[in-house]
Amino acid sequence: MNLHGALFFFLLTTLAHAQISLIAKHEIPGTAKDKSKTQDQVGGLGSGISWTGDGDKYVLIADRGPNDGQTDYLTRFHTLEIKAAVGDKPKLTTTFLATTLLTNEANDPLHGALTFLNLKRPEKSLRFDPEAIRVSNDSTYFISDEYGPYVFEFDAKGKKVRALAVPEKFLPKKLSTDPKKEMPPHNEHGRQPNRGMEGLAISPDGSKLYALLQSPLIQDGGLDAKNERIGLNCRILEIDVKTEATREYVYPLEDAHFGVNEILAVNDHQFLVIERDGKPGQDSKGKALFLIDTNGATDVSSVAKLPSGRLPKSIQPVKKSLFLNLLAPKFALQQTIPEKIEGIAFGPPLPDGRLLLLVTSDNDFIPENPTVIYAFAVDAKELPGFKPQTFGK
Repeated sequence: MNLHGALFFFLLTTLAHAQISLIAKHEIPGTAKDKSKTQDQVGGLGSGISWTGDGDKYVLIADRGPNDGQTDYLTRFHTLEIKAAVGDKPKLTTTFLATTLLTNEANDPLHGALTFLNLKRPEKSLRFDPEAIRVSNDSTYFISDEYGPYVFEFDAKGKKVRALAVPEKFLPKKLSTDPKKEMPPHNEHGRQPNRGMEGLAISPDGSKLYALLQSPLIQDGGLDAKNERIGLNCRILEIDVKTEATREYVYPLEDAHFGVNEILAVNDHQFLVIERDGKPGQDSKGKALFLIDTNGATDVSSVAKLPSGRLPKSIQPVKKSLFLNLLAPKFALQQTIPEKIEGIAFGPPLPDGRLLLLVTSDNDFIPENPTVIYAFAVDAKELPGFKPQTFGK
């Protein structure tokens, strides 16, 4: 463990925001114990969550399906009603309202299986690994694809209507249905396999998207000679929704073995980011939300390669501070917390004026594992610059 990582563990065990309370924990059971019934598996819906702005309705994205891309699964998102009750008997209740299957512009279904990759024309692939979802102010859906990495816009029926511009530096030059063959020396450029655009935020006014890589790009010192992860500097891609103009910022990981899984807008320059390790329960050493600020951060769009570690003085990363430690003793989650904490969303304000923050897990399509939703109440003083998303034209 490096010194940076050691400092992170120290912070996690000593710091906590006093005005953040855990309201309730709710579990959605895994489904389809007969694993041959892949289309019946709801699991994975905690990969991303977004409030719709309509009462207590949320959309939750399921990722590419069972068996790590080896099984055909029609990609989809679910609409749920999630109600948080506070008071003497705080609780969280969920009701499934709808499931929307995703298609391309020609209404062909999008699949999670690796075999649907189009090696000659990747942009025409039917393979899709959705990881994050945000509702636009016009009630369309922006969804990030980990294996592009791409950012797509879908209409209310789940039909893809647009692929937003992603700079060439994010894309691998050589694609394969075998992820190992997308690693160096086959690729010296682009996202690492299975470490693409895990997170997606939308600004409160709906004008910009922020896509966040789970790990550094290969050319940004992401890997050593044995293809072990050593890089700390992940790129955040800002995309103007109308013009598709882009900017890039650096998000520094606390430890090279960690990854980032989601980004959520607090206002037009501050965001919450999930950063975590790959261990569940008592073995976990890091499951936290950080508050970041892009004000003052350097636009690194013109920087072809970032160092794996310390940045030069000419590059300022986003400002970063611990916001919510999910392993803090006050929450008593350490023993049971899932490995894959992956979704965060603000909901409608609570009756007492506190902010509702939902955190979700991805059960990775393991029927025995539930999807867990945690509801936190956040005092407005903890996020003084908070601006809720505006919906409607």
